[in-house]
Amino acid sequence: MSNQPRVAKVLGVLVLSMTIGAVVLMVLGQNPPSAGPFCLASYYRLDPIKQAISSYTPTSSERWNCIEICYSGTKAGNLEQLTFLNGLSSPDELNYHFIICNGLGGEDGQILPTEKWQRQWSCIPGRTWYGTNQTVRICIIADENTDENEEASRPSEYQIKRVEALVEGLCRKFTIASESIYYPGAWQ
Repeated sequence: MSNQPRVAKVLGVLVLSMTIGAVVLMVLGQNPPSAGPFCLASYYRLDPIKQAISSYTPTSSERWNCIEICYSGTKAGNLEQLTFLNGLSSPDELNYHFIICNGLGGEDGQILPTEKWQRQWSCIPGRTWYGTNQTVRICIIADENTDENEEASRPSEYQIKRVEALVEGLCRKFTIASESIYYPGAWQ
């Protein structure tokens, strides 16, 4: 019975600290504290990789055997903007399977599957790309031909993390060997 005052004090302090913590969280609301260049809270708001690599058309594990990552050559973009910049009439004509946004046109790190991926169509070889019909093409909204001062056009931390996660998910689903993954020359 001599512990009752001590227990009451501990419970009182516990309730007070929980109340203060709840008030602080309510004040912050949707404005989390700054977390530096890479914040897991923002990262987890993006769609899961499993959802991004799903498609309308069922696929076999042998469908894809190679992955190529390239830069868009632009500072900003999404499906519609890349369609316009490439002089195409529809986003269905983009010659990529996935687009990874940089925050200028879509959320930073957002993975946009194209119609080619949804229908499991191959990209078409052309003057700037000579892949095979079993190559998955991933386009990162960034420009590798920029100088050191143009940070906004380089891949962001989110883009790099999301590309790594996307490549890992594709390799797992389609048993793609690590030797069959091609990154751009100035990657990381």
